[in-house]
Amino acid sequence: MITITKLEVQKYDTNRLNVYIDKGFGEEYGFSVHKDTMIKFGLRKGLELDEVDLIEIEYGDEARKAYNKAVEYLGYKMRTEEEVREHLLKKEYDEHIVEDVVNKLQKQGYINDEEYAFAFVRTQIRSNKKGPSVIRKELEGKGVHSTYIQAALKEFSEEKQVEIAYQLAEKFQKKTERLSFIQLKQKIEETLVRRGFSFKIIQIVFEMMPVEQSSDEEWEALKKNAEKAMRRYDRHDDYTKKLKVKQALYRKGFSLELIERYLEEIE
Repeated sequence: MITITKLEVQKYDTNRLNVYIDKGFGEEYGFSVHKDTMIKFGLRKGLELDEVDLIEIEYGDEARKAYNKAVEYLGYKMRTEEEVREHLLKKEYDEHIVEDVVNKLQKQGYINDEEYAFAFVRTQIRSNKKGPSVIRKELEGKGVHSTYIQAALKEFSEEKQVEIAYQLAEKFQKKTERLSFIQLKQKIEETLVRRGFSFKIIQIVFEMMPVEQSSDEEWEALKKNAEKAMRRYDRHDDYTKKLKVKQALYRKGFSLELIERYLEEIE
């Protein structure tokens, strides 16, 4: 049997105690525990323990440490079950302890993936930056079950998706000066797809907004691109230079009519 000979509060952490024991060869340092662990197991001077008791006490104290780490991690913002699990595993806690802690936090309401999914979707809607498919991928990456994701995304109505996608497209269009109508439409589509919006929503946006540039805007965009191309091919003779400029502008989506008009004007 093992007998506890002394409990001593640690100097730098008053919530923990050093436990001294006697295995029959005199007093020696045994282990340290949190005050809560001491109370839970009724540790006191003179208490006799066996090896099974020591294993249970050690497990309980490690579980307490892991629990405190998890609560601290959750104190900054909401986390998913998988995020908490990965955080504790990185801290090198035993898998059984991690599962016990996660289960305890779930029962206490500190972890709730369903609530997390709804909160995450609402935040993304307010930020006006991401579409459903990107939100879905991010939630999947956080380990949220597909059932919760599907339910939460129902709050992201088609009307709201169109509103956000339209704002993004309008913002992109305003800051773009050197694109032809075709390029502009392609770039807007690429941007919205990358942000997670479906082609159905993108088509609705195109129908709503004046994506096609005015003749003056198209002409100014062509001139800027043409001047840049003229400088790039300046080392060639006039015939070759015009041919290459013409090809470059056509590849950028400008009409042959506007290209010919530009070339005639510079002559």
